[in-house]
Amino acid sequence: MDMLVKLYDLKPDTSLDAKMERQGVTIRRVLPPELKALTDWITPRFGAGWSCEATTAAMRQPPTCFIAIQSGRLIGFACHDATAKGFFGPTGVDSAVRGQGVGHALLLTTLLDMYAQGYAYGVIGGAGPMDFYRRSVGAVPIEGSVPGIYRGMLADAEPDEISQSHGQPS
Repeated sequence: MDMLVKLYDLKPDTSLDAKMERQGVTIRRVLPPELKALTDWITPRFGAGWSCEATTAAMRQPPTCFIAIQSGRLIGFACHDATAKGFFGPTGVDSAVRGQGVGHALLLTTLLDMYAQGYAYGVIGGAGPMDFYRRSVGAVPIEGSVPGIYRGMLADAEPDEISQSHGQPS
């Protein structure tokens, strides 16, 4: 189910920022030359679909994909305006650092960027942990939003006979 966030009600969280600083976590926009490193990190953890969405967000000007870095390593990402304008996501955090505020910091940074770019509301598409979004940013469910924007999405292609025979018709 999708969720709706009132972006105009959000404020920066200085205690969350201080927590990230104490943990040595930097949150910033991804740079286009980092695209391969970003997608190489996302694909095995979260799949090719999220990697494609992050690519779209990273190629915008300015990029609408944010990354979390700790000790020079990528530990999380969050995007907006990837699949549709006004949509937050995808977002993911390395399993080793979940529960430490990184996801919340990425979420808030990304939603505040949406507000700065002129959005009054943000849609969290296909929201996974609904309690997290409700608690963190006051998101509310959008009734009737399943399957939403992702309805009718193509499945990954299966190899056909020609590609299995290295381009030679059988």
